[in-house]
Amino acid sequence: MWSAGFRPFFLLAALWAAIAVPLWLAVYAHGYALRTPLPALFWHGHEMVFGYGLAAVAGFLLTAIPNWTGRLPVRGTPLFALAALWLAGRIALFTPLAWIELAFPAALILVVARELVAGRNWRNLPMLAALTLIFIADLLVHLQWPGLGNRLGLAMLLALIALVGGRIIPSFTRNWLAKNRPGRQPAPTDRLDVACLAAIVAGLAAFAAAPDAAPAPFLETLAGAAAAIRLSRWRGLATVREPLLFVLHAGYAWLALGLLLVGLNGVFAWTAPSSVLHALAVGAVGTMTLAVMTRASLGHTGHALTAGGGTVAIYALVSLGAVLRVAAQTPAMTSLAGLAWAAAFALFALLYGPLLVGIKR
Repeated sequence: MWSAGFRPFFLLAALWAAIAVPLWLAVYAHGYALRTPLPALFWHGHEMVFGYGLAAVAGFLLTAIPNWTGRLPVRGTPLFALAALWLAGRIALFTPLAWIELAFPAALILVVARELVAGRNWRNLPMLAALTLIFIADLLVHLQWPGLGNRLGLAMLLALIALVGGRIIPSFTRNWLAKNRPGRQPAPTDRLDVACLAAIVAGLAAFAAAPDAAPAPFLETLAGAAAAIRLSRWRGLATVREPLLFVLHAGYAWLALGLLLVGLNGVFAWTAPSSVLHALAVGAVGTMTLAVMTRASLGHTGHALTAGGGTVAIYALVSLGAVLRVAAQTPAMTSLAGLAWAAAFALFALLYGPLLVGIKR
């Protein structure tokens, strides 16, 4: 359990997603009074970004960094301490000591900085910059700017999806196609790819900092188009018969669609902003994190990189939750969307939990 970062943090992320969303639905649909210093709506956004989302990011980074640096992974007591800080933060948000919650992102920054610097892995310093901005976003929530803080935190999760996805999706696809379907490969990183990534970052910056400013819809729409262009170059349709790989393309497609919907809705205002926002939060973040969590859990526990029926069901549930949430116009439909999304993470915890805690099956 404490031998690698993906083990505790992927499990914690999944369990919290499966608990926190139904808890929010009890508030939203049934009037349950949530006893937290944050207003219930902002608590929901905060915990999806800085609770579930940051736990998934921590699991990924603490597992990937040893591959980047050649150093031993963070494990044992230090890993346990990080997980304990994360858990303390979730509890603290129900008390007047909510500021304790900032200890986890601060500690994660220190750990990641130490590993990258010690390993002289300068190429991945953008990961450290992203974590720092996530900490600032979390701090803004505690300084009574919850809207700005939650938007900035979500934007940074999406930026990480854009950056990391742009590395792993074409790489994994190239390797799979070389073994299974020889032919045209995903396009390599070039100036067009870099320009598209820059456009995505600009759109996310507008979304986070000034969503009501006149340029924001244009920049968000341009960012969505840029993400779609990147995705079209990675040969995603050729991977349909391997769900474990295709779901990565699907997660990136949600990023493109979500940015397009947010941008166009800023011009035409055909639906509530929260509906299109959830294409990014429920669709892009939910799908991509589950895609990475399932793949990494299988690969790092010595299992074949192929999706079984249960894993396909996880992907189907998270996709159903995203579609229903974007289309939702009533509390009942929103509740169905939330329950489907939470069920995806509950099923992940059920199926992958034994692998993560080290129980052999």
